[in-house]
Amino acid sequence: MSTKSPTSAGSFAALGVPKDLVAVLSRVGIDTPFDIQTATIPDALNGRDVLGRAPTGSGKTLAFGIPMVVRLEKAKAHRPTGLILSPTRELAEQIRRELEPLARERGRSVHAVYGGVGFGAQLKALRNGVDMLVACPGRLLDLMDQGEVKLDQVKIAVIDEADRMADMGFLPVVKQILDKTNSDRQTVLFSATLDKEVKVLTDRYQHKPVTHEVGEREPDMTRMSHRFIRVDRSGKVALAAHEIRQHGQTIVFCRTRHGSDRVAKQLKQYGVKTGVIHGRRTQGQRDNALKAFIDNKVQALVATDVAARGIHVDGVDCVVHFDPPEDDKAYTHRSGRTARAGASGSVISFVTNDDLKDTKKLQRQIGVRCEFEDPTPTTEQDHGAPIIQPGQDKVGGGGKNGSRGKGRGSGGGTKKSTGRKRSSPGGGASQRGSGGGNARGGGGGNSRGGSGPSRSGGGGNKSRSGGGSQGRSR
Repeated sequence: MSTKSPTSAGSFAALGVPKDLVAVLSRVGIDTPFDIQTATIPDALNGRDVLGRAPTGSGKTLAFGIPMVVRLEKAKAHRPTGLILSPTRELAEQIRRELEPLARERGRSVHAVYGGVGFGAQLKALRNGVDMLVACPGRLLDLMDQGEVKLDQVKIAVIDEADRMADMGFLPVVKQILDKTNSDRQTVLFSATLDKEVKVLTDRYQHKPVTHEVGEREPDMTRMSHRFIRVDRSGKVALAAHEIRQHGQTIVFCRTRHGSDRVAKQLKQYGVKTGVIHGRRTQGQRDNALKAFIDNKVQALVATDVAARGIHVDGVDCVVHFDPPEDDKAYTHRSGRTARAGASGSVISFVTNDDLKDTKKLQRQIGVRCEFEDPTPTTEQDHGAPIIQPGQDKVGGGGKNGSRGKGRGSGGGTKKSTGRKRSSPGGGASQRGSGGGNARGGGGGNSRGGSGPSRSGGGGNKSRSGGGSQGRSR
């Protein structure tokens, strides 16, 4: 194994990329190669096995995709000649979209296969012949078992996000797949880290690979601000809505699928447009949510850890750990969705009393020392009560005759709120007046915004949005 450092190259042509592909890249505004592309493309074009380490979002797709398009032979039905393994559906589809214009220019086909969708379109493509097959391991193994894919003609194999494959427990399946490929293949492996699990793949499937390492081994925690805010379970959603308004495009991480759905629904009650990504959403739903977030049509993407790696979205202003991460590695992966490509970003962790001990340990592990904050008075005022949507029952009303109006205000006693407009973020108290006692969203009784068995707030054991122990299924 040899190691090289990247050398400067002013253009893709200087790296040996053919003129027709340089023109395709130029048409979409890609003229200057990134460091990982400069480092690896010449060796990959020469047929060398390549081991590349670079941070997520550093341009690895073109680093392996351009050489594959150049060197790839036409495929027969059911027998692809190029294979790209991806840990997630979103990344697989993203790779396909990015490589399709290059493949089309060379008369090559590229298709992605993954779970969560029907087999029909995938089977049709395979029967017509797919030159470059982008695949998630589980679905590919299913297709192999059905006899719809044979890998004996694969001349170039790429394992992308190899460390994520290991984290998700895919390595045994990846080995099964690679064992079925042509033994004389070129093997290219990319990863954000080069740990012992990745070394297993390198030792077994690569021949004298040339190693290129670019950028930080982990996301640079110093590029992002870190805040740890003490909050009751019942106040998490309101606080999240405030922080999203303050920061802009935000990814909100929850521990469970059910929790993600619930938080997204509750954020909408506070006027925050949201999308949801987790394992039980259909692929169409996940694609639509991600596109809406990229296009700024929603302010927040609520997700389980499936989105912490493998989804490359630039321009994320903030990451909110609504539920605590499983460990320091998960914190790093989640937080790395912001402050990408040299930009800055904010990372906010919600800390309940139950989370305090583990969070202090987490801070030591990641090397970030921050004081635990209490929500500021300004933040408390901005929380408001959930917006009442047309056709909904009152959400923040108080007392027997609480408000049923369209404003955020909620009444106490017998006085009704007169607010009719949605106030802007940070708006005046006149649109958010709360009634009776010290309840934030309204008075006592059985109102949904007050205390007791609240459906949008949360104390006690009957709260639907607050606490309760949560599992770790994704």
